[in-house]
Amino acid sequence: MPGAAPGTGRAAGRAARDRPSAPSGPAIGYLYRRNPGRESRLDGMVREPLTQTQIERGRLLGGLLRSARADRTMVDVARQAGISVETLRKIEGGRIPTPAFFTVAAIAAALDLSLDDLLRRVDDAAAAPVSA
Repeated sequence: MPGAAPGTGRAAGRAARDRPSAPSGPAIGYLYRRNPGRESRLDGMVREPLTQTQIERGRLLGGLLRSARADRTMVDVARQAGISVETLRKIEGGRIPTPAFFTVAAIAAALDLSLDDLLRRVDDAAAAPVSA
């Protein structure tokens, strides 16, 4: 519209309508409702700390994935798995001890490993006595 103030035409109305609104409703109320027993924490927002066993299994998983990668580059495996090189690096180094299932599945597929075999290897390595 000629002579109209900027941001007041039909396009501005469309832009405002297409913009997502602020979260509201019962689902958001659940996430932000205070827990009466723990006034400083929010429901659904707290993750329990990992146990030492979970951390160790993450390191074992990362080591097994690293050895299965053999002489392939991180870039090659990450690209084939559809993840970032940094994510693969963190998983292999044990810095992400509990990676998402689909991330592990994608890496295993890129390395031609079955998830059953990978789980068995992690279990076997976890059960093996630690040599000093």
